[in-house]
Amino acid sequence: MRILQRYVVVDLIQVFCSLLGVLTVLLVFVGVFSQAQGSGLGMDQMLKIVPFVVPAMLPYTIPATLLLTVCVVYGRMAGDLEITATKAAGINVFVLIKPAFIMAAVLSGFSLFLTDQVIPWAEANIQRIVTSAMEDIFLGMLRTNHQVTDDQHGFDITVMGVDGKKLLMPTFHYTRPGHSPAKLQAQEATLEFDLENQQLILHMVRGTIETPGNRRISFERETQKFPLPSRIQQTKARHMSVREIRTKMDAIGEKLEDIRTRRDVETILALTHGDFDRLSNASFAQDETSLRMDGKVFSKLNTEMHSRLALSTSCFFFVLIGAPISILKAHRQFLTTFMFCFVPILVLYYPVVMLMMNMSKSGTIAPLYAMWVGNILLLIVGSYYLRKVLKH
Repeated sequence: MRILQRYVVVDLIQVFCSLLGVLTVLLVFVGVFSQAQGSGLGMDQMLKIVPFVVPAMLPYTIPATLLLTVCVVYGRMAGDLEITATKAAGINVFVLIKPAFIMAAVLSGFSLFLTDQVIPWAEANIQRIVTSAMEDIFLGMLRTNHQVTDDQHGFDITVMGVDGKKLLMPTFHYTRPGHSPAKLQAQEATLEFDLENQQLILHMVRGTIETPGNRRISFERETQKFPLPSRIQQTKARHMSVREIRTKMDAIGEKLEDIRTRRDVETILALTHGDFDRLSNASFAQDETSLRMDGKVFSKLNTEMHSRLALSTSCFFFVLIGAPISILKAHRQFLTTFMFCFVPILVLYYPVVMLMMNMSKSGTIAPLYAMWVGNILLLIVGSYYLRKVLKH
């Protein structure tokens, strides 16, 4: 049986690595193209991003690739009557399926490690490359056109020249929403990009500020913050480690508890003194808004944390579906078996997972249970087919 299991393991690994390489390469180029298109990156930056996009793709490609692998391997074995020969020798068919389950367990742990540690690291490096690219693009526009205008955020920058990252004789016109335009002039300035807060920070040296009413204020050093001309995607929950998610959830939980406690105390005081107008003042409305917004963030973080484990372990349930069905179909045409397995997963499993995820993010249901609904469905169906294979 050890010889048989080694034979199956080698076959599984060879097919899996080949399919994973092809599928990952295809999806990586799609991911890099979307990153470049959304951030205005050039070919040089695209090539730098490629090594960091690969880890982000693997948690999605591994389960589907593993399903295709078991369809190829066990479908071929059944089609060549190797499964029948094994049964005729008095060996339980589960001996042949066991290596696939072990492989699925290893890949589930690897996928969980990727989502928890590798993807946040990769996203940080992508943001670093995008930041550097933004600086190059922005400074290049100033170096070529001597002016950058952003009508959406109401500001423009004009310079006499650019020396490295230093702006020479810059002039800034900025109109804040609901305010009159202001004009800033300086002998020189440097740029800093703050992606986390979506801000362009200007450090100016020796200049003047003209405000409405022709008021001129001189300064030796001044720092001004403007909205980024091109918005970059902010850090999402999936780009955070579990430790960071837990830390943020604890902070939000303490804040929500403080708001609820304060609101309960104010309600008791208002009812005690008969001050019913106090229950409808701006403070109560602000607390309600904060509870609603922070509650949504808390639910999203909680959903992300539980969904990682559920989606990572989907490798195991995909094998539970694919291996017995491939043996029952006994076709060498693995694509037929794969489509027979994958189409129901695509039509039923992923919509159910997305529905449960959306309901969990809105706080309608608890993600601790909701995120496992899809896997439970696969468990029921897979157990039925596995029982048929073991019995017959």
